[in-house]
Amino acid sequence: MKRALYLAAFLVIVASAWMMFQTSGPSTAPESTFVLLDGSKKTTADLKGRVTLVNFWATSCTTCVAEMPEIVATYNKYNAKGFETLAVAMSYDPPSYVVNFTETRKLPFKVALDVNGAAAKAYGNVALTPTTFVIGKDGKILKRYVGEPQFAELHALLEKALKS
Repeated sequence: MKRALYLAAFLVIVASAWMMFQTSGPSTAPESTFVLLDGSKKTTADLKGRVTLVNFWATSCTTCVAEMPEIVATYNKYNAKGFETLAVAMSYDPPSYVVNFTETRKLPFKVALDVNGAAAKAYGNVALTPTTFVIGKDGKILKRYVGEPQFAELHALLEKALKS
């Protein structure tokens, strides 16, 4: 009986948190500086004016590796229309693994190393991978996905955001 009550209370808390997140409206992408594999830097301000997918991932994450071809296809489909992708490798991911993955898979978009975890922290203490944010041209977060996105839904969101 107690177990059922605890489970019910837990489910109410989770549902409430989910509803609060879904109805809180778009928030602004946090100020952050990303260090790219070539050593250059990209800031949140640099992303404004383009619809951007920021994907927190790791080479040790099987879902991340499995979704990467779809992320590449999405980038290739929408890049010429004002879409950008930034793949942010988690702090625990060895840089040599990230470089190897990026080169062998020929990732066409920018890849950043979050060596000290500052970007993951700024984006709400991202701990689960993959976690993906879609950011509008105005810098507002349009959607947050934890786990692999439903790509048909993601593409519909991108098409709407790119038109606005």
